[in-house]
Amino acid sequence: MAKINQSIPEFTTEAFHNGEFKTISSEDVKGKWSIFLFYPADFTFVCPTELEDMANHYEELQGLGVEVYAVSTDSHFVHKAWHDASDAIGKITYPMLGDTTGKITRGFDVMIEEAGQALRGTFLANPEGIIKVAEIHDLGIGRSAKDMVRKVKAAQYVAANDGEVCPAAWEEGQATLTPSLDLVGKI
Repeated sequence: MAKINQSIPEFTTEAFHNGEFKTISSEDVKGKWSIFLFYPADFTFVCPTELEDMANHYEELQGLGVEVYAVSTDSHFVHKAWHDASDAIGKITYPMLGDTTGKITRGFDVMIEEAGQALRGTFLANPEGIIKVAEIHDLGIGRSAKDMVRKVKAAQYVAANDGEVCPAAWEEGQATLTPSLDLVGKI
């Protein structure tokens, strides 16, 4: 089960990425920040809006040293067919991981067993593969890539500034907090 401050689950799978099929493992993703974007299924309705939204923020995320991995229980072949058929999905240049066995989806604890599909789970892992953000939505609730970018910046700030924390709705450049006895009851 995926939990905050625990390692991402081990996996090896096939992916569709930039017109090619590639093998990607949990070891391959280490060394940089990673977003795992789980979604129920290809050729659906809310999913393409979310994946396109993430594609629209992908360049900014790459500038922050982040790789994005879209994951569903569809195969890498289905990902390619969807990429070729949909204008929204055709914009994706990040890897789309196939998880036909459900091992990755179960490892992050977002599998809907009776449907064989994933909940809308978003996970941010640091370069060591440790989960720092976990967010799970019901199927009818789409996510915001813009807010994920904000969370990436906050997680990176906290990682680089020992002893500081980011308050609610923190945006880059805003004041942070340094927890101490002097702050108790003053916020």
